[in-house]
Amino acid sequence: MRCKIVLWLLLIVGLILGYIWWKPTAGGTNADVLPVVLWHGMGDTCCVPFSLGGIMSLIVDQTKGAYVRSLEIGGNPVMDWESGFFIHPNEQVEFVCKQLLMDERLAKGYNAIGFSQGGQFLRAVAQRCPTPPMRNLITFGGQHQGVFGLPMCPTLSESACDYISRLLNRAAYTEEVQRNLVQATYWHDPIMENSYRLGSTFLADINNELYFNEFYIENLNKLKRFVMVKFLNDTIVQPKESQWFQYYTTGQDKVIQPFNESKVYQDLGLDQMDKDGKLIFVGVEGDHLAISKEWFIKNIVPLLLEK
Repeated sequence: MRCKIVLWLLLIVGLILGYIWWKPTAGGTNADVLPVVLWHGMGDTCCVPFSLGGIMSLIVDQTKGAYVRSLEIGGNPVMDWESGFFIHPNEQVEFVCKQLLMDERLAKGYNAIGFSQGGQFLRAVAQRCPTPPMRNLITFGGQHQGVFGLPMCPTLSESACDYISRLLNRAAYTEEVQRNLVQATYWHDPIMENSYRLGSTFLADINNELYFNEFYIENLNKLKRFVMVKFLNDTIVQPKESQWFQYYTTGQDKVIQPFNESKVYQDLGLDQMDKDGKLIFVGVEGDHLAISKEWFIKNIVPLLLEK
């Protein structure tokens, strides 16, 4: 119990410090480098120094002053943190699209980096909101085919995490749970595929699994690159192959279907992106979002510096 109290206190202090010392934007002096937009994952916020705030500073430093915007949902860090659990992704994406459109520094285009569920949220931005244009989309541990298991919930108590897991297993596709729990909107039950397609109010849509949206295909194919980083020892995302747009074969939860045999491969235009060499699959040893500063500088920064 004492350990949990300490963790919560550290979270609160981090949020306060992030709000005081860090802002959602940084850099902006180097107009020769495309701006970078970041979206945090579940249990995180836009700007705390030990998380995305540190990544913002790293990008600004390594690009000699690129403009970086880390997306903050709501008007304060507490609401931003809550958004990762309780604000429907469709509402968040709509809010972000409006914010990006109003940001004049993004008018000529930007690179986007999404962390965990922020990865599929930014992909929704690319598909739904082509203005301003997204150049490269880089996702770290993004659950592009959803998840079927939630073994750990960062920053939540064990009892809260267990409750969410039970709720998802029993009632993920009910209207109330879909409306009030973000993780339910990308809960993908491979055993009950019809329930998933009909009940999912976010992932099934952006993956063209319920209605075929040519606009999504057209916009996604406008990307120069779609880079998917998978954590090879991931204990958070189940299955971890979802990070590379793979998933279980329908009707069971053991065998992973080859990427190019999945329905979404053609229905979302990923086949054309694959032929054009726009899909980049990167594997990293380590658990969820476990990347080093050195790895980021070596593998990601060069993409951000490209003309």
